[in-house]
Amino acid sequence: MRFKREQIKDFYLLDSQIENIFINEYLPSAPGDYVKVYVYACMYAEFGMELSDRVMARQLGIPEKKIADAWDYWEKMGVIRKIYLDEEGGVDFTVEFVSLKELMYGKSPAAIAPEEPVSPEVFGNENFRKMFQDIERAMGRSLSSTEVTRILSWVTDDGITPEVVLYGITYCEEKGKQSLRYMDSVIHGWAAEGLSTVDAVKEHLTETDQRHYQYRRVLQALGFNRNASEAERKMMDTWFDTYGYNMDRVLEACARTVGISNPNFSYVNKVLENWKNEAARRGDDDVNKKVVVSQAQLKQYYEYLRNKANHEAEARTQEVYSQIPRIREIDNRIQELGAILSRALIMGNEGEQGPEIRAQMDELSAERAVLLTENNYEMDYTDLKYYCDKCHDTGITDMGERCSCVPQRTEEAEVWLKQKGM
Repeated sequence: MRFKREQIKDFYLLDSQIENIFINEYLPSAPGDYVKVYVYACMYAEFGMELSDRVMARQLGIPEKKIADAWDYWEKMGVIRKIYLDEEGGVDFTVEFVSLKELMYGKSPAAIAPEEPVSPEVFGNENFRKMFQDIERAMGRSLSSTEVTRILSWVTDDGITPEVVLYGITYCEEKGKQSLRYMDSVIHGWAAEGLSTVDAVKEHLTETDQRHYQYRRVLQALGFNRNASEAERKMMDTWFDTYGYNMDRVLEACARTVGISNPNFSYVNKVLENWKNEAARRGDDDVNKKVVVSQAQLKQYYEYLRNKANHEAEARTQEVYSQIPRIREIDNRIQELGAILSRALIMGNEGEQGPEIRAQMDELSAERAVLLTENNYEMDYTDLKYYCDKCHDTGITDMGERCSCVPQRTEEAEVWLKQKGM
């Protein structure tokens, strides 16, 4: 008994094979038009058909020169070979598509390096063989010939040990960084730091990771969701390395920024410098030691806050008066009416004048609010603004109890006293 399959005569209805190695290893980094040239020509090669560059350019809608550039690119990548029709390497040539499976898994040393020849002593070297086995195990896939050549150059050309190369690739994989370019940068960065052993690299990473944690923690404490600038990193290095502060003390300094409108590194730096100078005046080498604020000093600080609030309110009021003169007239009139109402209360005839006076004051207050909002001011812009509305910066609430703001004010008082040199 014989078997026969009907043959399809139209080659457009047939299938062409593109190796998965090409799709996975070469396609992602190749220019799009070069991929089009490779795939389209591969279909014609599948059936031994000819196609000129001119016709291919017209069918693909790309310049004919780009076809030539594509063949140069793919030849450099090692996935095709140009077979010239004359021995002198003329213009006309046949494109032979290389078996990428053979390229990657063939036994010949020439098959492993499409871009550069690999030194023969590499092959058969047990250390290299084990290194590549471990690298492929760490990456969970086979290496392309391009990657093999690149990794070999780190060892043979740059003098990086196989152990450091393997550790670097494993380290990057664990961090989710699978780009060979990223791995190249990391491993060569270690080499530039003079780290020639895995133990040296591990020690470096421990120090680096700890410092990066410190950077992130300080930024978080200041309310920043970004990386530190170079200047900020240098400033933080000074806090930890030169001044000798621990993280708790630095975070305590960051907490002082709660009372300012624009938290910043310069303010924290000033706080830490003051603490350092204070420790020096005390003859104490421990910059992380806290200074106790007395009740008298805390009372002085509360008085300072109240005076500051009064001065700021007066400054805002004068600003409004200069911009809206009518508000000065309103405030003066409200003050006059208030004095009249007070005299009426004292004389006992508040019942006769009181309602009318209060009505006038309410009208003036309403006019004042309208004028402020029309000129883009908040209605309470000229009001006294205390740090704590519960105790009005006295430390004692209306119920005669110790206010909840006292711990924070005590910490601020320490900085304030140091700035005054007390």
